[in-house]
Amino acid sequence: MPSPTTEQIRNALQQEDVARQSHQKRDRINLGQIERWLSGLTGGVLLGYGILRRDWIGATMAAVGSALVVRGTTGHSFLYQGLNINTSQQERQNATSIQHNQGNKIVRAVTIQKSPEELYHFWRNFENLPRFMQHLQSVTVKDLTHSRWVAKAPAGKEVAWDAEIINEKENQLIAWRSVGDADIDNAGSVHFTPAPGGRGTVVKVVLEYKPPAGKAGQLVAKIFGEEPDTQVREDLRHFKQMMEAGEIPATEGQPSGRNKQ
Repeated sequence: MPSPTTEQIRNALQQEDVARQSHQKRDRINLGQIERWLSGLTGGVLLGYGILRRDWIGATMAAVGSALVVRGTTGHSFLYQGLNINTSQQERQNATSIQHNQGNKIVRAVTIQKSPEELYHFWRNFENLPRFMQHLQSVTVKDLTHSRWVAKAPAGKEVAWDAEIINEKENQLIAWRSVGDADIDNAGSVHFTPAPGGRGTVVKVVLEYKPPAGKAGQLVAKIFGEEPDTQVREDLRHFKQMMEAGEIPATEGQPSGRNKQ
């Protein structure tokens, strides 16, 4: 294979930096959203009241209030850190846009002759996904945890949804769910596990989605094909071809997709 260009190296470094920043940020946050909100509200009240008192009791209240405001703003508690408590992680693990067993679930896996690190970093740059997922038109990254997904639909139409990362382990796992008023409620995860005997990496995708009813549901069925499970299998096959051979072999009416890592 040809040597990587300067631009490819720079893009790879940028992807790695984004993933590292996301990992570090999540490691530091150990408070859930409700607890952060309560800390900020209580801290603001104590801070304001303490300043108005203008005595040593007020100074103490203001100091406690300031600490609570910082706690709510940063999402980090040193006490929780010492006790190994993480209510934020519990929220992410319990959060889902689809109630348990209320959606269609798909599980597919493929073994790829690449390291978990390389596959994780390529996938973690979500804007790479439309290069091997044929039903996707675009994925726009908004920040470290949020993105906008647009899928192709029949008759030149589109369906779209916003997604957020709800759990992540560098080089091992990325889990997401749709948020807001999504055209397709969905949640899923992709796992990167070293294959036995050093034979590459097992990439497993778990996807759960809930098609809307009526005509919209029929449209979703057309987007994912008659067999959604087959679509996921084909996406993984294309991912394997791209990562191992550097391109997806051209099919009738479609150009090949070269790997531009």
